[in-house]
Amino acid sequence: MRLPTFPGGIHPPDNKATTAAKAIVACPLPEELIVPMLQHIGAPAECCVTVGQHVAKGELIGTAVGPVSVPIHAPTSGEVSAIEPRLHPVGRYLPAVVIRPDGSDRWHDDLQGSDPNCLNPDELRQLLQQAGIVGLGGATFPTHIKLSPPPDRSIDTLIINGAECEPYLTGDHRLMLEEGPNIVDGILILRRILGVKRVIFGIENNKPDAIAAMSKLCAASPIKVQPLPVKYPQGAEKQLIEALTGRQVPSGKLPMDCGAIVQNVGTAAAVSAAIRQGRPLVERITTVTGPGIRTPQNLRVAIGTPLSHLIEQCGGLSDEPGKIILGGPMMGNAQMSLAVPVIRGTSGLLVLRRQDVSLAKPGPCIRCGRCVSVCPIHLQPTVIALCARLGLVEMADTYNALDCIECGCCTYNCPATLPLVQSIREIKGSVMEHKRKH
Repeated sequence: MRLPTFPGGIHPPDNKATTAAKAIVACPLPEELIVPMLQHIGAPAECCVTVGQHVAKGELIGTAVGPVSVPIHAPTSGEVSAIEPRLHPVGRYLPAVVIRPDGSDRWHDDLQGSDPNCLNPDELRQLLQQAGIVGLGGATFPTHIKLSPPPDRSIDTLIINGAECEPYLTGDHRLMLEEGPNIVDGILILRRILGVKRVIFGIENNKPDAIAAMSKLCAASPIKVQPLPVKYPQGAEKQLIEALTGRQVPSGKLPMDCGAIVQNVGTAAAVSAAIRQGRPLVERITTVTGPGIRTPQNLRVAIGTPLSHLIEQCGGLSDEPGKIILGGPMMGNAQMSLAVPVIRGTSGLLVLRRQDVSLAKPGPCIRCGRCVSVCPIHLQPTVIALCARLGLVEMADTYNALDCIECGCCTYNCPATLPLVQSIREIKGSVMEHKRKH
């Protein structure tokens, strides 16, 4: 039977075999945790602790500011040793709370779980906001906002993203195998909040064990597990919606505009822990992998753990690193230092050796159209990139530059090795600034 998918996309080597069969291991706590106040889309949290204060695991250390924001909590118990700007994964020094663990890893006494069946949707959303739950697929959009569509948006479908289409990353795969009941529980809570009947769980078919495990767990529920062909970027929201429902998100619109909400499997598990146990989001699963890592692993990591500590727990570097990437090789961000901490959106740490990194210089565009053929949004990447080089902001807008999801398919498929996605990202910033001014 032909599996549902979307137009465009590419088939890069998935490089998942190194860690796909490795169980999740708890990463020991480092000597200090660096907890940034910005770990989500929206306004940064505002620090609410002082230097020298002793905090418990899950205790509030940063309050939400503004309508699109979430609080930040202590990832373990210990002493606040500093409140100062530290290097952030975005490449700038941003406010952070530095905690020296006391070794007891003691949860805060005030954290209490609830029965989701005894709470209405508004109460459930409020608990998720207080727990700081955000999308764990990498986007880190506040979950309570995503679950609060305007009254004029009719949502009929909840989609669960188990695709994990980025090469190298296997944390979601392992989570489905090891914590399936928690994922299912979180999905049913999400379904209760949205009040929808239809739930579709998409999983790429390079994870047959996860498909079998989740199908068995979901058999007696309203959740339909749907295998998907292996294709990047299958896990992008708009592409997943099109593959599973046949609906296309209109240009400039959001998934809710076509009646669907997408949530990641990691987010679903975090939702269950937040409601059932009252536990805020203070840890996540991160795949530490790549040819530059001696012993790649899937680690359960406390938020704020320095990258250097993750590498140490995986046997160290196998060679001099050529590139250090947070996330996967397609949409991840290159880092300048191993002092950067894990944040809520850190799905992976990929270390490539010098010999793994291509240093080919870009050549001239030959108008081959390969970037157009693989673009999952049906854009013209080479034209938008040309607008970026020439500073044609308004023209870039007419070519729907803001619709670009920065998946990197165009750059990957370009025979001239042009940095198309980087150029498009640059012009998108200019387009947004132009719109604000006009």
